[in-house]
Amino acid sequence: MFITFEGLDGSGKTTQASALVTWLTEMGHDALLTREPGGTGIGQLLRKLLLEKKAPEMHPTTEMLLMAADRAQHVQQVIRPALVNNQIVVCDRFVDSSVAYQGYGLRYNPSHVRVVNEIATGGLSPDITFLLDVDIASLLQRLEKRHNQDRIEGRGVSFLERVRDGYLRIAAAEPMRVYRIEAGTRTIEDIQLEIRNVVARELAERLGL
Repeated sequence: MFITFEGLDGSGKTTQASALVTWLTEMGHDALLTREPGGTGIGQLLRKLLLEKKAPEMHPTTEMLLMAADRAQHVQQVIRPALVNNQIVVCDRFVDSSVAYQGYGLRYNPSHVRVVNEIATGGLSPDITFLLDVDIASLLQRLEKRHNQDRIEGRGVSFLERVRDGYLRIAAAEPMRVYRIEAGTRTIEDIQLEIRNVVARELAERLGL
């Protein structure tokens, strides 16, 4: 099973993805935690280039293609081999991030982003996507506590609003895949319980329990 976590930076997705893998492992499942960008050796180099605050100005097309290049390597080197090996793959960001950030956030045609990523992933799509949704006011309070925001985090409120709107559009268009979770006011434990219930239900269906 392929599970992805999406949301704005500061939404808590990384914490929840890690907690889910810990729980799956405790339940006896072979689970792998990975992330984008940066889930491979090449990806680490691309991540530094993409997120470094002092990096030269980057055109939206360049940013979108570099994200897709990271994803192509990640799918071929990490995700597909793990799925073939019957592992549960939990990934912090995937294609939806590119559609939301480069598509809606940078106003790059979302359909073009999808086409490029269809090539990059070979058509691979998550079985479940958890969208951790936080209102912008709450998100800004969280981000203010970060001493070193990366290049993408520092693009301002209007950019963040467009990205969030993009995520909500994705969730509305694919309700069978994307589970929107209100993550602005709830506890980490409460959110994790909801996530585990969804995954447990999906696992039971797959195992015929």
